[in-house]
Amino acid sequence: MHGVVFIDKQAGMTSFDVIKRLRSITQIRKIGHAGTLDPFATGLLIVCISRQATKFIDEFAQLNKTYTAVLKLGEKTDTADIEGKIIEIKDIPDNVEQNIDDVFTSSLGEIDQIPPQFSAIKKNGVRLYKTARKGIQVEVELRKVYIHSLSFMNYQKPYLDFRSTVSKGTYIRSLGEDIAAKLGTVGHLTELRRDFIGPFSVKNALSLGNINKEILENSIRPIEEIIATVQEYKNEKSS
Repeated sequence: MHGVVFIDKQAGMTSFDVIKRLRSITQIRKIGHAGTLDPFATGLLIVCISRQATKFIDEFAQLNKTYTAVLKLGEKTDTADIEGKIIEIKDIPDNVEQNIDDVFTSSLGEIDQIPPQFSAIKKNGVRLYKTARKGIQVEVELRKVYIHSLSFMNYQKPYLDFRSTVSKGTYIRSLGEDIAAKLGTVGHLTELRRDFIGPFSVKNALSLGNINKEILENSIRPIEEIIATVQEYKNEKSS
């Protein structure tokens, strides 16, 4: 059993929980995913099964990703999402809806982003979330990321729904905080869903709750087929 399988991760579990479940089903140790999702987030994970397939993880991880998110304005949390504790409350201006288009337009393109303290980035060999859990704030370097698109979906105070396609390494939690700041308030994500990784859609993904060995075997796609799809996608983007 080797190749690529698409999983629709549910909320409340880590990306590594998905890997552990698939290892248990397949009895294969060499399994990895191309791009972590936060525990509260849902959506597409590309999972590579077998030593041959995992060699291509980085190529999949380089692909742009599309997310839908719900941003709650007026409350800032220490994790920038619903799982954290509220550390700041701020009034929400009345003109939020009138300013959304301008704020979204100003957020497009290459930007400098500060990753959240609660993230898997390593600093001096230690993941940031481990030091953050101890109440220790670590200086995090700015990283350049690219916001390809940012679309307004709905606003019903205090919740702002949006969709965004971004480059590798972009934190939607940080993007949400930046959007809230430009709107004159603070905010945190209450929902986050990854809809696409490159050309691959979550609509074609398996729910982990329904999976067994037979379903998995019938759903695994050959690595050669997936790589061909990635190459075709890149060619279309560059033409």
